[in-house]
Amino acid sequence: MRPPAALEHFPLMSVRSLGLLIAGALLASAAVPAAGAETTAAPEAPSLSLSEEPPPAPCKPGPDVVLSNERTKTTWANPSDELPIYTQPESHGRVIAHTHLLTEDGFAEVYLLLSCRVDAKGRAWIKLRIPGRPNGRVGWVSSEALAELHVTHWAIVVNRRRELLTVYRNGRQVFVAPVGVGKPSTPTPPGHFWIRERFRLKDPANPYYPYAFGTSDYSTLSEWPGGGVVGIHGPFGEPQKIPGAPSHGCVRMRDAGVAWLGAHVPIGTPVLII
Repeated sequence: MRPPAALEHFPLMSVRSLGLLIAGALLASAAVPAAGAETTAAPEAPSLSLSEEPPPAPCKPGPDVVLSNERTKTTWANPSDELPIYTQPESHGRVIAHTHLLTEDGFAEVYLLLSCRVDAKGRAWIKLRIPGRPNGRVGWVSSEALAELHVTHWAIVVNRRRELLTVYRNGRQVFVAPVGVGKPSTPTPPGHFWIRERFRLKDPANPYYPYAFGTSDYSTLSEWPGGGVVGIHGPFGEPQKIPGAPSHGCVRMRDAGVAWLGAHVPIGTPVLII
């Protein structure tokens, strides 16, 4: 028996939890070799070396400062504290969420930053995208909620109809690859997202080999442990179904394609799914 297809939502676990979730299914499967598969997952945390230029200057009084256009320049940051996220840049506004320090898999959380504003009292506020359900939420946090800012000039676009993933750098197309996307009953949700996690998988027997990325997109299968994070990963043992729509929401790539992403695309890269 093959591993349950719904496990595809969870390639992006720590080594320990990856083993807990996948080991049983793989060991019971005659179709997918299991020896060592889950122990060769090497988590890759965000690296400061991935920033391509100095951090943006602090906000200044005046018009809002654009931090990201999510095409040629995107600013991201890890949180420094668990603080409220408001609908408006004011501490008396409605709280819609809180920053959290870790992803579902224990990495430092990554927030995509849109703009910055200084209020009448001189307090700096950051408008950001919020990972979690429902997809697509945006809010404001005090700048104290975030650690150092980082910038990337990479961007990814996934076209579900054309079943293609395109990578841009500084707005210029640099890579295109076919992908497998969610089937009609469990489509890959569209919207503006970003890369939050990255795993290097060293064993070709692992169905997610050779790389798996955790995004801020959350699938239609909300009942699954960990919330159903949509990943970009290897072919899940079915390269013949790429291009196509075989998945439960994740974006599958052939080995060579996802290996290229792993060698080039940094944490914080925006992902537009259309």
